[in-house]
Amino acid sequence: MRLVKLLSNLGYGSQRDVRAMIKAGRVTSVAGCALGIDCQADHSDILFDGVPLDPPTGVALMMNKPVGFTCSTADPGRIVYELLPPRFARRKPIISPVGRLDRETSGLLLLTDDGDLLHRIISPRSVVTKTYKVDLAKPLRGDEAALFASGTLMLRSETKPLLAAQLESIDALAALLTITEGRYHQVRRMFAAVDNRVVALHRLRVGGMDLGELPPGEWRYIDVGDMERIFR
Repeated sequence: MRLVKLLSNLGYGSQRDVRAMIKAGRVTSVAGCALGIDCQADHSDILFDGVPLDPPTGVALMMNKPVGFTCSTADPGRIVYELLPPRFARRKPIISPVGRLDRETSGLLLLTDDGDLLHRIISPRSVVTKTYKVDLAKPLRGDEAALFASGTLMLRSETKPLLAAQLESIDALAALLTITEGRYHQVRRMFAAVDNRVVALHRLRVGGMDLGELPPGEWRYIDVGDMERIFR
């Protein structure tokens, strides 16, 4: 791929902007030689302002999403792309959230520009679990775990019951909930169905991957080994 198109697809700027950056000497080889507009070079041998290029297409990353950010550029207010380098939102293909966490939900959010990986994670056939810590407005009644595990719970306005989910009580006002579906506001609606209200919701794990020590608002790339943990 031509150097101009490569950098433009990675979000460093429009093709016109990138040409100007190359002419200004901002794009070099690892050895420090300025690269010209028509140069061909390996991705790993290119520096932009002295820094290695972002990974090529097929990148995936994880974020510890804070409360107050949405996952869609169509929503008003702050969006998760504000927590990433601005060029990430300009990549072609764009780095997209894998599913969504609503504005008031925090925790593990995966993002990728790999459409096949995205669909593999969200496909019902993959049965990828998602585990949340739930803080509640009222004490648990005691029958929620059995009801959620029964596979018979019907959410309002829906015609198909939820798949079985696992609830583990932490204390009277907090629990861990593991689900395999991703219906609209599912966790909040599940507790509403048992006359309770979620006051805080935090996603801890997707499949076998957890946040580890990643601080709120921070992100990191994930590698092939990380990706495979998702499907364990």
